[in-house]
Amino acid sequence: MNARTLNPGDTFRLRYALRPRGGDDVISNFDDAQPETITLGDGTLAPTLEQWLLDLVPGERYVFLLEPWQAFGESQSDLIQTLPKTDVPADITLEVDQLVEFAMPNGQTLAGHILEITDDAVKVDFNHPLADLSIEFEVEIVDIL
Repeated sequence: MNARTLNPGDTFRLRYALRPRGGDDVISNFDDAQPETITLGDGTLAPTLEQWLLDLVPGERYVFLLEPWQAFGESQSDLIQTLPKTDVPADITLEVDQLVEFAMPNGQTLAGHILEITDDAVKVDFNHPLADLSIEFEVEIVDIL
């Protein structure tokens, strides 16, 4: 009997890591006590990453080498914005190269990378931190729930 493979809408437990090709992990839960529970299509993972999980068999580890267009895309210049400092939450100490969570009007949050700070403004890059990079996406589906 063939093992069941992952399908859209399945809820499953996942261990994964993302890193620039040949670089250090940007995110990894391989060392966490518990794998992450995800439902395919719930928005936890980017759709570009989810597609690589379809039809995988639980219990095996896979490494996908993704070009930028297969992972987080190319940087978009319109996602680099200069914001008045009054738009930055008062409890945040700003530093160049820092990643800051900004609350959006719709209640969601968006991470921005601080590029530059002036007396009255902050230049922020809202592109994904892994945009423009070739990525290694390492995954192991622990089980399908």
